[in-house]
Amino acid sequence: MASVTTHLLVVVTMLVSAMAVASESNMLQDICVADLSNAVKVNGYTCKDTTQVTPEDFYFQGLATASAASNTSTGAIVTGATVEKLPGLNTLGLSMSRIDYAPNGLNPPHIHPRASEIIYVLEGQLYVGFVTTAGKLVAKHINKGEVFVFPKGLLHFQKNIAKSAPASVIAAFDSQLPGTQSLVSSLFGALPEDILVKSFQFKPKQVKKIKSRYQPKK
Repeated sequence: MASVTTHLLVVVTMLVSAMAVASESNMLQDICVADLSNAVKVNGYTCKDTTQVTPEDFYFQGLATASAASNTSTGAIVTGATVEKLPGLNTLGLSMSRIDYAPNGLNPPHIHPRASEIIYVLEGQLYVGFVTTAGKLVAKHINKGEVFVFPKGLLHFQKNIAKSAPASVIAAFDSQLPGTQSLVSSLFGALPEDILVKSFQFKPKQVKKIKSRYQPKK
């Protein structure tokens, strides 16, 4: 009987602890507008003094118009509405982006380590997809008004399949700062040549040529 009681107490304690941890993730104030001028960060931004909050902290017009995707090397450009541009998103766990594609433009393979993504096609026709951890490609052609989801942390891409017409989407994320890690620039901009040669079975001069296009992050 004592053993049963002990186990019951352990289970109850674990449940109470789990509930306490879960409740800590809830917001403890109505708003926490990011103080972008404060260098101190604790898994996010500190809160601005509420007496200094303005409507502009919750407003961003950067997604209203298309950006010049044809000026980029891949023919795609991302305009983000994250906490860094929209301070009112701080602690809310969401953000948006607009992606514009020139004809035949590509948003190259990349991951968002902190968020799942859902896109809504504003204009055009796209070929989009992601790769599972088992190496399976899940891809589909999507059109204006349609939606596609990319699970958190999985490699994914979008390509405008039209050769003469632009395309654009609105993307939403379940993170105020999803982060983006480009596959090619991360590999060839950061990893040593010998690692890349061994991994891809390329010749050293091939790796050197590709690496020359990507500057390492400082």
